[in-house]
Amino acid sequence: MAAMTEFFDPRETQDPAAREADLFRRLPAVIAAALKAPAYAERLRGVDPQDITSREALASLPVLRKAELPALQKADPPFAGFVPAPLSSFGRLFASPGPIFEPEGLDPDPWGSARALYAMGFRKGEVVLNTFSYHLVPGGFIMDLGARALGCVVIPAGPGQTEQQLDVIAAFRPAAYCGTPDFLKILLDAAERAGRDATSIKKALVSGAAFPKSLQEEIKARGIHAYQAYATADIGVIAYETPAREGMVVNENLIVEIVRPGTGEPVPVGEVGEIVVTNLDPHHPQIRLALGDLTAAMPGASPCGRTNMRIRGWMGRADQTTKVKGMFVRPEQVAEVGRRHPELKRLRLVVTRSGEVDAMTLAAEAAHPTDALRAAVAATLQEVTKLKGAVDLVAPGSLPNDGKVIADERQYD
Repeated sequence: MAAMTEFFDPRETQDPAAREADLFRRLPAVIAAALKAPAYAERLRGVDPQDITSREALASLPVLRKAELPALQKADPPFAGFVPAPLSSFGRLFASPGPIFEPEGLDPDPWGSARALYAMGFRKGEVVLNTFSYHLVPGGFIMDLGARALGCVVIPAGPGQTEQQLDVIAAFRPAAYCGTPDFLKILLDAAERAGRDATSIKKALVSGAAFPKSLQEEIKARGIHAYQAYATADIGVIAYETPAREGMVVNENLIVEIVRPGTGEPVPVGEVGEIVVTNLDPHHPQIRLALGDLTAAMPGASPCGRTNMRIRGWMGRADQTTKVKGMFVRPEQVAEVGRRHPELKRLRLVVTRSGEVDAMTLAAEAAHPTDALRAAVAATLQEVTKLKGAVDLVAPGSLPNDGKVIADERQYD
């Protein structure tokens, strides 16, 4: 496992406290740059950038939800006033589904993918088959630029056209693959059926789709070491697997928080919550961008030697808004119940059907349950949601640690 002891640069193995200090030393300048954008100036009104020098201070700022961006950008195109730099400061402009418009910086590796590719064994001179899309969305360029920054040679294949891709593989003999795990299997299966040789591919970065254990084992059995990356069109590569295969290491230059869904409140290490990312790009600052995905932070450092924070990877969606009796119930409303009753721990609102009517029960962890507390919580639940619901006080630690604040268990025949 020689790759386990090779690093992209010394930052990957620096002391965690030193990394944290460096990130928050640099953050005030990024927030100052963000304040030059009208939307951030309004959202962060009254904030002194020089005060935001710790995670606690950062957590006091509002989150910007990715789910809000399509409507905000439609009202104020292209970037809803969140980008302080002119369009001439960027190299490419994209439109991801939503639509959400994103700019690409001018750095050689603006999406931070080179570090992830290096951890997965990609090296200078190797040919890479990149099957992420190059059409309007940044996916193809995210990996293309990182691979080229490493000195790799990239085939800009994009997705689909399986037969033509097999011709390209036969001609160029790529050592590595970038794309979804599903399409990698499609290519390998097609090569096997057609008697074509795709064995030059020995390593892969996969993203954009689930990579279940069964498929991992199948790909490995075919002689390919495939690693997962967690990336978004807004940020680029946020975290990536290493040969240790124990969680995903957070990329340098990013501050990642895990917060309770529907809030901006950080959760303890190990508890599932929503991923919130702050980058350090003054041209395109993103301050507490809530991505809508669930994960959990992992304690300690990776056995591979990289010392940055680790996350468990994608664990579902954080936006659990549902409709009960014709009214929307949102995770932030459940969080508000918790704020009004600090003696409660984890909360979970379960929505079911009873006698052809919607019903909801708030399960709440409480160390000292009483009838008075139950009645008070029920009254708060009704005040906040405008709906009546039962309250079930349960023992601390008894609710699942899955990040689910609202569980819609209704079944319809």
